[in-house]
Amino acid sequence: MRLNQFVKTAVVAAGAAMAFSSAVAADITGAGATFPYPMYAKWAEAYKAATGIGLNYQSIGSGGGIKQIKAKTVDFGASDMPLKAAELESEGLIQFPAIMGGVVPIVNLEGVTPGQMKMTPDVLAAIYLGKVTKWNDGQITALNPGVKLPDQDITVVHRSDGSGTTFLWTDFLSKTNAEFKSVVGAGTAVKWPAGVGGKGNEGVAANVQRIKGSIGYVEYAYAHKNKMSHTQVKNRDGQFVQPDDETFKAAAAGADWAKTPGMEVVLTNQPGKASWPITGASFILMHKSQASAERAKEVLKFFEWSYKNGGAMATELDYVAMPPPVVKLVQDAWKANLKDASGKAVW
Repeated sequence: MRLNQFVKTAVVAAGAAMAFSSAVAADITGAGATFPYPMYAKWAEAYKAATGIGLNYQSIGSGGGIKQIKAKTVDFGASDMPLKAAELESEGLIQFPAIMGGVVPIVNLEGVTPGQMKMTPDVLAAIYLGKVTKWNDGQITALNPGVKLPDQDITVVHRSDGSGTTFLWTDFLSKTNAEFKSVVGAGTAVKWPAGVGGKGNEGVAANVQRIKGSIGYVEYAYAHKNKMSHTQVKNRDGQFVQPDDETFKAAAAGADWAKTPGMEVVLTNQPGKASWPITGASFILMHKSQASAERAKEVLKFFEWSYKNGGAMATELDYVAMPPPVVKLVQDAWKANLKDASGKAVW
């Protein structure tokens, strides 16, 4: 009788262990951009509550995400710098946009409130080139009459890791300032003339909070969440605008996703009086040929659910959800491109 009870207990325990193992195996893995991390974390929490399936996402920067998906160590990679169509083809990858948002300059200046200061692309470029080094420099004070700016050194804070946020920041400054383009250029990792590095949006935000007189750049959700002082920025139409989901939407309004190879849309310096000039999409990277169709389906189910149910959460965090016509394009791309080992469509 004791033996029977032991066998029953062992069977129940084994069944529970198998169920637990299946649940763990079903969790999906991703790595990359820190720009969308607050959004993915919120979606993942809601998705797990709805489905029981978890997401293990490593917020390590776009450069790391690209490396990990190429090495096939995660189910998907994430990058704020879209890969060129030729690289996607050579690596056997598909890319699609998941969410949109904005990068903002942030400052740590006593008495300066969020959105109070104004900046132009040329002044931001001069600061990051190390040519404007004091907060009371005439180029800054001329833009900000009535704002008390100290005779204080500017500490520049930038990313230390390969970063899509850096790509959006440097792409914007390269498009708007010839000297910045020639000296620094655009990329996920660049050679900065000066400054202090921080890992991830989190690291840049922490450094700016810690260092008096500093300036950095982060995704807007990080600035908003941490009550940091962002600045207005002059856009392509000559208007000083505040960052929010409406100005991000305005920047994205003219994007032609359908006609852009690999959906490689970059939304910096877009026209429109209401456009935030440092707007960008965050992209998901997956292999076209999937060793496990089931794992690939779980990734697609997560993003399908997020597209359908995550819009209000996106607005809450000041991101912009992908519009329905773009979601349709993305799902059509899934059907056309994602295959299992036998060549059968995954979706």
